[in-house]
Amino acid sequence: MLQKLLANYNETVAIILFGIGFTTLLLHRNLIKKIIGLNIMDTAVYLFLASMGYIDGRLAPILTNGVTDASAYINPIPSGLVLTGIVVSVSVTAMMLSLTIRLYRRYRTLNLDEIYMYALGEDK
Repeated sequence: MLQKLLANYNETVAIILFGIGFTTLLLHRNLIKKIIGLNIMDTAVYLFLASMGYIDGRLAPILTNGVTDASAYINPIPSGLVLTGIVVSVSVTAMMLSLTIRLYRRYRTLNLDEIYMYALGEDK
């Protein structure tokens, strides 16, 4: 079993990173820590996609030296998905951080429990 884990170390690291991010997202009440946990999960997914798209011994899908055989190149779709995901992730992170700043200015805390209690108190 250890041999299989070592042979697929990229996937193993991606799963461990995803677990760390998911645990951070679930267990911490601070909004910044939750955003960091979500970013760790994003990174794990990108690492997993990139490792699945890589084939040892093949080249990037750029035609060079007149080689047009598709079996000489890796599949470009996982790489495109990773790049698109990174752009979306940066945008979502910026939006989450801007909303976190607004929440902090209004409630003077980043603890979700306190924000929830303050929000309930304002409705009454």
